[in-house]
Amino acid sequence: MLVNVSYNNKAITEKVDEAVGKPFTLKERWKMGGIGSPKLIITETSVEIRNLLILDNNRDTCNIEIRPKGIIVRFRSLLETFALVIPYYKLTIYKGQASVYSVYRDNYFIKVESDTKAVQKFFSRILGYKADNAPTSIDDL
Repeated sequence: MLVNVSYNNKAITEKVDEAVGKPFTLKERWKMGGIGSPKLIITETSVEIRNLLILDNNRDTCNIEIRPKGIIVRFRSLLETFALVIPYYKLTIYKGQASVYSVYRDNYFIKVESDTKAVQKFFSRILGYKADNAPTSIDDL
Protein backbone atom coordinates (compact mmCIF):
# COMPACT_ATOMS: atom_id res chain seq x y z
CA MET A 1 0.00 0.00 0.00
CA LEU A 2 1.52 3.29 -1.11
CA VAL A 3 0.14 6.25 0.89
CA ASN A 4 0.85 9.92 1.43
CA VAL A 5 1.71 10.39 5.12
CA SER A 6 2.61 14.08 4.99
CA TYR A 7 -0.43 15.15 6.96
CA ASN A 8 -1.87 13.82 10.19
CA ASN A 9 -4.81 11.84 8.79
CA LYS A 10 -6.42 9.50 11.30
CA ALA A 11 -7.86 7.17 8.66
CA ILE A 12 -4.48 6.60 7.00
CA THR A 13 -2.75 6.13 10.37
CA GLU A 14 -5.30 3.48 11.34
CA LYS A 15 -4.86 1.65 8.01
CA VAL A 16 -1.07 1.64 8.44
CA ASP A 17 -1.30 0.47 12.06
CA GLU A 18 -3.70 -2.29 11.04
CA ALA A 19 -1.40 -3.51 8.26
CA VAL A 20 1.97 -3.47 10.09
CA GLY A 21 1.11 -2.94 13.76
CA LYS A 22 1.55 -0.01 16.10
CA PRO A 23 5.09 1.38 16.62
CA PHE A 24 7.31 -0.34 19.18
CA THR A 25 7.55 1.16 22.63
CA LEU A 26 10.74 2.94 23.65
CA LYS A 27 11.79 -0.02 25.79
CA GLU A 28 11.33 -2.44 22.88
CA ARG A 29 13.26 -0.15 20.53
CA TRP A 30 16.14 0.01 22.99
CA LYS A 31 16.13 -3.78 23.40
CA MET A 32 16.16 -4.31 19.61
CA GLY A 33 19.02 -1.87 19.09
CA GLY A 34 16.90 0.56 17.09
CA ILE A 35 14.14 0.12 14.53
CA GLY A 36 15.18 2.59 11.83
CA SER A 37 17.60 2.23 8.97
CA PRO A 38 20.33 4.65 8.00
CA LYS A 39 19.64 6.84 4.97
CA LEU A 40 19.33 4.54 1.95
CA ILE A 41 20.08 5.71 -1.59
CA ILE A 42 17.47 4.55 -4.10
CA THR A 43 18.88 3.15 -7.35
CA GLU A 44 15.73 1.85 -9.04
CA THR A 45 11.98 1.68 -8.34
CA SER A 46 8.70 0.50 -9.79
CA VAL A 47 6.83 2.80 -12.17
CA GLU A 48 4.37 4.21 -9.59
CA ILE A 49 7.14 5.20 -7.19
CA ARG A 50 9.40 6.48 -9.98
CA ASN A 51 6.60 8.80 -11.14
CA LEU A 52 6.57 10.37 -7.67
CA LEU A 53 10.36 10.64 -7.36
CA ILE A 54 10.98 12.36 -10.70
CA LEU A 55 8.87 15.35 -9.68
CA ASP A 56 11.86 16.97 -7.94
CA ASN A 57 15.59 17.16 -8.56
CA ASN A 58 16.76 15.98 -5.14
CA ARG A 59 18.72 12.80 -4.58
CA ASP A 60 16.36 9.86 -4.18
CA THR A 61 16.69 8.53 -0.63
CA CYS A 62 14.51 6.55 1.73
CA ASN A 63 14.54 4.97 5.16
CA ILE A 64 12.93 1.85 6.59
CA GLU A 65 11.11 1.47 9.90
CA ILE A 66 10.56 -1.95 11.47
CA ARG A 67 7.09 -2.56 12.92
CA PRO A 68 5.75 -5.66 14.72
CA LYS A 69 3.91 -7.04 11.65
CA GLY A 70 5.87 -5.46 8.79
CA ILE A 71 8.04 -2.59 7.59
CA ILE A 72 7.41 0.94 6.32
CA VAL A 73 9.63 2.39 3.58
CA ARG A 74 9.41 6.20 3.64
CA PHE A 75 10.64 8.58 0.95
CA ARG A 76 10.09 12.23 0.06
CA SER A 77 9.11 13.91 -3.17
CA LEU A 78 8.63 17.65 -3.47
CA LEU A 79 7.37 18.57 0.00
CA GLU A 80 5.35 15.38 0.50
CA THR A 81 6.28 12.23 2.42
CA PHE A 82 5.15 8.87 1.04
CA ALA A 83 5.17 5.47 2.72
CA LEU A 84 5.24 2.02 1.17
CA VAL A 85 3.63 -0.18 3.81
CA ILE A 86 4.71 -3.83 3.58
CA PRO A 87 3.40 -6.55 5.92
CA TYR A 88 5.88 -9.40 6.51
CA TYR A 89 3.76 -11.93 4.63
CA LYS A 90 4.06 -9.77 1.47
CA LEU A 91 7.70 -8.73 2.02
CA THR A 92 10.38 -10.14 -0.26
CA ILE A 93 13.99 -9.01 -0.04
CA TYR A 94 16.61 -9.90 -2.65
CA LYS A 95 20.31 -9.18 -2.64
CA GLY A 96 21.00 -8.97 -6.32
CA GLN A 97 24.24 -7.27 -7.24
CA ALA A 98 27.13 -6.93 -4.82
CA SER A 99 25.82 -3.78 -3.18
CA VAL A 100 22.09 -3.60 -3.99
CA TYR A 101 19.13 -4.81 -1.91
CA SER A 102 15.67 -5.06 -3.50
CA VAL A 103 12.54 -4.72 -1.36
CA TYR A 104 9.35 -6.03 -3.01
CA ARG A 105 5.64 -5.90 -2.23
CA ASP A 106 3.28 -7.16 -4.95
CA ASN A 107 3.87 -4.82 -7.93
CA TYR A 108 5.94 -2.25 -5.97
CA PHE A 109 9.69 -2.46 -5.51
CA ILE A 110 12.57 -0.29 -4.36
CA LYS A 111 16.24 -1.09 -4.92
CA VAL A 112 18.73 0.55 -2.56
CA GLU A 113 22.51 0.68 -2.32
CA SER A 114 24.09 -1.25 0.53
CA ASP A 115 27.59 0.14 0.45
CA THR A 116 28.13 0.16 4.24
CA LYS A 117 28.16 -2.57 6.88
CA ALA A 118 25.37 -0.77 8.79
CA VAL A 119 22.97 -1.19 5.87
CA GLN A 120 23.83 -4.87 5.45
CA LYS A 121 23.42 -5.42 9.19
CA PHE A 122 20.04 -3.67 9.14
CA PHE A 123 18.71 -5.87 6.32
CA SER A 124 19.89 -9.00 8.10
CA ARG A 125 18.05 -7.73 11.22
CA ILE A 126 14.85 -7.30 9.17
CA LEU A 127 15.13 -10.83 7.79
CA GLY A 128 15.83 -12.23 11.25
CA TYR A 129 12.87 -10.42 12.80
CA LYS A 130 10.63 -11.57 9.92
CA ALA A 131 11.70 -15.19 10.44
CA ASP A 132 11.20 -15.03 14.22
CA ASN A 133 7.69 -13.57 13.94
CA ALA A 134 6.37 -15.48 10.93
CA PRO A 135 3.47 -17.84 11.55
CA THR A 136 4.32 -21.54 11.69
CA SER A 137 4.52 -23.05 8.23
CA ILE A 138 2.81 -26.34 7.38
CA ASP A 139 6.22 -27.69 6.35
CA ASP A 140 7.50 -27.08 9.90
CA LEU A 141 4.84 -29.28 11.49
